[in-house]
Amino acid sequence: MSTSGKSPARRFTTTVLGTPRIGPRRELKRAVEGYWAGRVSATDLDKVAADLRRQTWQELADAGLDSIPVNAFSYYDQMLDTAAMLDALPPRVAGIDDPLDRYFAAARGNADVTPLEMTKWFDTNYHYLVPEISDSTTFRLRPEKVLAEIAQAHGLGVAARPVIVGPVTFLALAKAVDGAAHPITRIDDVLPAYFELLDHLVDAGVEWVQFDEPALVTDAVEGLPQLAGAVYQRLAGVSRRPAILVATYFGDPGSALGELARTGVEGIAVDLVEGSVDSVAAVPELADKLVVAGVVNGRNIWRTDLDKALGTLGSILGSVGNLAVSTSCSTLHVPYTLDAEDALDDNLRGWLAFASEKYREVAALAHAVRDGRDSEAAAFDESRRALATRETDDRLHDPAVRARLEAVTSADITRGEAAARLEQQYEQLGLPPLPTTTIGSYPQTSAIRLARAALRKGEIDEAEYERRMQAEVADVVALQEKIGLDVLVHGEPERNDMVQYFAEQLDGFFATQNGWVQSYGTRCVRPPILYGDVRRPTPMTVDWITYAQSLTAKPVKGMLTGPVTILAWSFVRDDQPLSESANQIAFAIRDETVDLEKAGVGIIQVDEPALRELLPLRDADKPAYLDWAVTAFRLSTSGVADTTQVHTHLCYSEFGEVIGAIAALDADVTSIEAARSHMEVLDDLNKVGFSNAVGPGVYDIHSPRVPGTGEIEESLAAALKAVDARRLWVNPDCGLKTRGNEEVIESLTNMVAAAQTMREQLV
Repeated sequence: MSTSGKSPARRFTTTVLGTPRIGPRRELKRAVEGYWAGRVSATDLDKVAADLRRQTWQELADAGLDSIPVNAFSYYDQMLDTAAMLDALPPRVAGIDDPLDRYFAAARGNADVTPLEMTKWFDTNYHYLVPEISDSTTFRLRPEKVLAEIAQAHGLGVAARPVIVGPVTFLALAKAVDGAAHPITRIDDVLPAYFELLDHLVDAGVEWVQFDEPALVTDAVEGLPQLAGAVYQRLAGVSRRPAILVATYFGDPGSALGELARTGVEGIAVDLVEGSVDSVAAVPELADKLVVAGVVNGRNIWRTDLDKALGTLGSILGSVGNLAVSTSCSTLHVPYTLDAEDALDDNLRGWLAFASEKYREVAALAHAVRDGRDSEAAAFDESRRALATRETDDRLHDPAVRARLEAVTSADITRGEAAARLEQQYEQLGLPPLPTTTIGSYPQTSAIRLARAALRKGEIDEAEYERRMQAEVADVVALQEKIGLDVLVHGEPERNDMVQYFAEQLDGFFATQNGWVQSYGTRCVRPPILYGDVRRPTPMTVDWITYAQSLTAKPVKGMLTGPVTILAWSFVRDDQPLSESANQIAFAIRDETVDLEKAGVGIIQVDEPALRELLPLRDADKPAYLDWAVTAFRLSTSGVADTTQVHTHLCYSEFGEVIGAIAALDADVTSIEAARSHMEVLDDLNKVGFSNAVGPGVYDIHSPRVPGTGEIEESLAAALKAVDARRLWVNPDCGLKTRGNEEVIESLTNMVAAAQTMREQLV
């Protein structure tokens, strides 16, 4: 096709679908948080963002990519950016005059407004903000951000391809509010804004636009493939527009691929890591399309088998009009570069590829497609050598670990009857009705961060570091005593991250030094690399928990991370089924629970916030996953006596699809996110006959808002309509690590006061 009467859009052969944006040294995190704190001006924040974009685009160009994604950058989240572009932010932020402050208020709330709900981005560890769509929501194009980034790129001579969340995915992932029908029913209302956007992009000199439609690899909404076909037939029918690339990723688009191919769009991106080569060959209409083939894994960190990837590309070459090589999805999900890691042994380094290394793999494959394998002989030889060492490295095959797993029986995943357990535990613990607690972590103070930095630099030794962390534990225990909480935690000052902390103590894992990835907003994590068989050499938490327990007569929870979450929040080996890796981790956690119990710890919390996160995107694949995920959790928690109370915690996901599995975990107490979703999860639990104790979060810790006592009382009153008082616990939504001390103290004081008021009403 032509755009505005011009010649057909320039062909490209080498690209990626998106890029990291937080900065290789987390520059954006610091700038945004500085803006929130009033230390960084909007002008200075914009300069940091512009510099990061320029650096990223330059790196892609230097690697040899001939089409570069722009508008992949975000101050917080791409779904929030799309809501802002469509002028569809919630009405409660409309009174905030400054656009940037209005944007951040929707993201994280402020003293006066609550933020948008947050949940997982498909089956990744990235979280997105869920747009709210009511019958009164109107869509108006606000293209300033997109156009500004295009202008910056063009000013630098960058072959810019703007990336926009497509209309089908935007509405499929949005949330209906105020009694509205599912947002997907508003597709006719949102499309005019996309038509207008296409016209603006032509004026901006754009040749290609990428619309991201990952919802098409799911069964999220019935009839989505056919709807997508109709939508893109209309978008392709616009007379004045750039060439359109529809990007699907995280799985196989199934029938949606044919539906898209029969429209007038010029290109379709397919994930050939998670998807199927056969599906491409089965769609004859792709013979006149550009197919962007995602053969380099954009969301895991293993080096690509270049020979295998080239074979994949060769197998579809005859089925498509033109071929471009790409990552399977955005590299948002992997760290920036291996160059920042100097503690890797030669074998492990050879197995890995972060974002920078993936760009070079994409370029090498594109060259090999065009000029033959010999044109990139060095890259292919290096790939083969690295793969060969994975076959022979002893760390990947521990006979003792594998023998232990083979001996598992049903008795290893079973405890006594739940109601009887709970009665024994309450009698032993002596807790009041509506017991109050927190999830685990307390604010990571500047003193904690300084001590950790001093230890890394060798300025203090392990003994001094431990002394300082014990002082922090003592302060947190004393604070909880003063506030009046019933079940205490030690605050986790010694832990850098709830997964990395354990990975650093388990054989089979490697913890990076600078492998930061964005989890949401300015929250960054360093997912450890699970590369070998897992075992626990020594106890990991016992000394810390028993020290905290020695400071108080109240029960202190032992705090552990569950096997599914450790798996989900790590980069996982790709040479064995996930279920095997999960069970290996489960045995390590089981050994820790047994040691905690022996040390006199009466409550042990094994967190599984990622249970929903790993849920497969297709309905047919979900039962098998939930079966092994539940088995792994129960394997990790069934080694203790019935009198030991097992807690778990889940947060920030749409729980409806896994509600049966939550019940099947058979934890004595389940604390669960509920503040942003207004206790909706309790009705879901009741529908599946959930009868264990539950602690629905009564306030949202991802917002700086301090909830009033009355607000928390209202939440508890709503919870008591769904849950018997004997089974109801009172807690925040999640850990308090990212919050400030003052707001935590005020919020928890209000929470305890609200619980006391509700107890008096019960009496």
